[in-house]
Amino acid sequence: MLGIGTVARKIFGTPNDRKIKATRQVVAKINALEEEFAKLDDQGLVDKTEELKRRVAEGEKLDDLLPEAFANCREAAKRALGLRAFDTQLMGGIFLHEGNIAEMKTGEGKTLVATFPAYLNALTGRGVHIVTVNDYLARRDSEWMGKVYGALGMTTGVVYPQQPDAEKKDAYACDVTYATNNELGFDYLRDNMKSNLKDMYQRDHHFAIVDEVDSILIDEARTPLIISGPAQDRSELYVAIDKLIPEVLDDHFTLDEKSRNVTYTDEGNEFLEQRLSALGLLPEGQTLYDPESTTLVHHVNQGLRAHKLFTRDKDYIVRNGEIVLIDEFTGRMMAGRRLSEGLHQAIEAKEGCNIQPENVTLAQVTFQNYFRLYDKLAGMTGTALTEEEEFLEIYKLGVVEVPTNKPIAREDEHDAVYRTGEEKYAAVVAEIKKAHEKGQPTLVGTTSIEKSEMLSQLLKAAGIPHDVLNARQHEREAQIVADAGRLGAVTIATNMAGRGTDIQLGGNVEMKVMEALAADPEADPEAVRTKIEGEHAAEKAKVLEAGGLFVLATERHESRRIDNQLRGRSGRQGDPGRSAFFLSLEDDLMRIFGSERLDKVLSTLGMQEGEAIVHPWVNKSLERAQAKVEGRNFDIRKQLLKFDDVMNDQRKVIFSQRREIMETEDLSEIAQDMRHQVIDDLVDGCMPPKSYADQWDTQGLYASVMEKVGIDVPVIDWAAEEGADDDTIREKLYDASDEFMAKKAVDFGPETMRNIEKQVLLQTIDKKWQEHLLTLEHLRSVVGFRGYAQRDPLNEYKTEAFQLFGNLLDGLREDVTQQLAQVRPMSEEEQRALMEQYLKQQAAQAAAAAPAPAEEPSGDALPGFDENDQSTWGNPGRNDQCPCGSGKKFKHCHGGF
Repeated sequence: MLGIGTVARKIFGTPNDRKIKATRQVVAKINALEEEFAKLDDQGLVDKTEELKRRVAEGEKLDDLLPEAFANCREAAKRALGLRAFDTQLMGGIFLHEGNIAEMKTGEGKTLVATFPAYLNALTGRGVHIVTVNDYLARRDSEWMGKVYGALGMTTGVVYPQQPDAEKKDAYACDVTYATNNELGFDYLRDNMKSNLKDMYQRDHHFAIVDEVDSILIDEARTPLIISGPAQDRSELYVAIDKLIPEVLDDHFTLDEKSRNVTYTDEGNEFLEQRLSALGLLPEGQTLYDPESTTLVHHVNQGLRAHKLFTRDKDYIVRNGEIVLIDEFTGRMMAGRRLSEGLHQAIEAKEGCNIQPENVTLAQVTFQNYFRLYDKLAGMTGTALTEEEEFLEIYKLGVVEVPTNKPIAREDEHDAVYRTGEEKYAAVVAEIKKAHEKGQPTLVGTTSIEKSEMLSQLLKAAGIPHDVLNARQHEREAQIVADAGRLGAVTIATNMAGRGTDIQLGGNVEMKVMEALAADPEADPEAVRTKIEGEHAAEKAKVLEAGGLFVLATERHESRRIDNQLRGRSGRQGDPGRSAFFLSLEDDLMRIFGSERLDKVLSTLGMQEGEAIVHPWVNKSLERAQAKVEGRNFDIRKQLLKFDDVMNDQRKVIFSQRREIMETEDLSEIAQDMRHQVIDDLVDGCMPPKSYADQWDTQGLYASVMEKVGIDVPVIDWAAEEGADDDTIREKLYDASDEFMAKKAVDFGPETMRNIEKQVLLQTIDKKWQEHLLTLEHLRSVVGFRGYAQRDPLNEYKTEAFQLFGNLLDGLREDVTQQLAQVRPMSEEEQRALMEQYLKQQAAQAAAAAPAPAEEPSGDALPGFDENDQSTWGNPGRNDQCPCGSGKKFKHCHGGF
């Protein structure tokens, strides 16, 4: 008997089917306009853009303009690129405009699909960002699709690393901007470290279309983007704590060598509190459990780890007064590598070496929180359905499966499971040989670079010519993938490699044309294209006859999505093709998920060597195992995001406050509010409400007002007057401080005073925020231990981070008030002395910048040096001369490869 859900699906279709059905009417409207737009001349398309912009400005909704905008864009693409968008591509564009993820199979033309919603949303004048996975694709797509936008009268820009400021600003000012996720995130952080609105790159976070959305929003979202700089010198703190650690007794800590972890016991914490207080490192009345003590607790923990977990001449050596780490796997020195979060400095203190400053986080953001800044977000990929829950929960993005333009003709074979890796690879080589001999192009998927190189050795031994896809060279990557569909081609790739470039049967015509024209720039482009198209048609016919592209995967990945990406490289646009997965019980996934049981079953069945088990049940059990791993990884990412959300709320407050300061011409009112708040806090502290006059600390109030507000006023006399209360004192202090600052503004001149206020506010915010980020980093590293006391680490983190943020805002008001109170105009003598000092510095810098005698390359390579064999390079440090004899530092020569 059928369930209710099954019956409903049969009658009404799946939710995905209903969404597809709803867009068909819109596509019909766009198609109905095609003839009308085909009659427009080139200027007519641009005029149409201007008309649509005007209608948006007058309040017409983008949804109502969609059919005309898409029809205009389709016509522009037809003229500029010779590509007429299929109905399924228009559907994909509609889903993107609605803020969904469009799952479109490989070869369905996602690059062109993005132009439709990008054009429509750019009519608002707020700019659209199209996000790619690497710089090569950003440049390629902006150049390629820029022709479409140009035909529509719109501008296109591309953002890339180390781009000149003016060029980058122009790129962000364009209607459509192509960029990588990394560059967008870093520019956002850089913008929020600027002190002038005119210097900021990004103008708005209006609408972003993320290409390969699963790669960017899931795979890369685990690591935050961080801008760091040198921290303040804490060498005295490291030395002081280091002297304390030898006094720690065995019952003061517990050591877990298995997880390489060490923690203080309750007795240890009590001992530390007493000793730190005696040394003056822990302020009076403060305990190690207070949020303010987080940084101190972190450093004390790192000191203990340095002494108890790191052993000289085993984990590190001391060479030339420096700590050099030793690789636990190879036993080699890792010159230039440093431990993070103050651990390296703790080891330097332990060994009496020179303590080098640690790096400190100046700004950071996760991709999840960066992309959630956009008013509207959309994405496209060939594989998103398996992660549908995560996209919906974290980004509020629905996933819609867009039908293919032509039915898929690929044959997906059941997995073949062998007992050992050796048997599996022997079968893989035999299968590749069989396909290669009949001319069928083969794409072999591996899970790591080592495995791809190992397989390459086996194919060399079997005499099969092949290419290994190297992910380090994006341009070369695109070239190899473009040739992967040629007759008899064999390409070994890591699973993620080559995304963004189609594998076309018979090879990629565009790539071949570009290569031919690069080789002979004098040749006639039309003649070259005609010749290549003829050759390509003949080769494609042979490839089709051989069965199309064969995708052979040598292992299952932890995520079904990655497997589906690899499988999806074959069978594009209705082409024939086949895919197969060859596995062994020694593969990571099989080993982790109960291969012992399966091994017993296979032994009982009496499987011969080299024989494989092929059954749908095996596929099903593997999919269940993968779903389990995906669920676990999602939980880890979700937990990380919950912690980052706490910081993100605070980041938004700080960044919006910075922006408000930059946008405001006159900040005197903000400075006054801060000053009055500081006075309130000082009065409340020294003259608590509802207290008697003999309980007031007027002497303390006088001293604090002098220090924090910079005014010398008779507070003690005021308090002694009859009828005086805290409100009276407060008002008098307000008036005195306002008068003091008003006089200062006259001395400096109003405009100069406004600039001083702005710079003081921005610099203080930045300094306080950087200190706060470091404290939160330390809090994250110690808050996990609260779980042992049955307290939820996340709630503890939220509570303490909130308290620390309150302290930041209080400290910000105090610092700004104090600094503004202390600034004063310089006398003529001081100005003259400063000018002389400046000129001396300039002269010294000019002398230092004078060209030094050129360093001659030694010309002598290390005896036996072979560029292709790293074992012949010796063991140079990153700053040593390169063994090739170039005269350059190793890190700038072969060490950078």
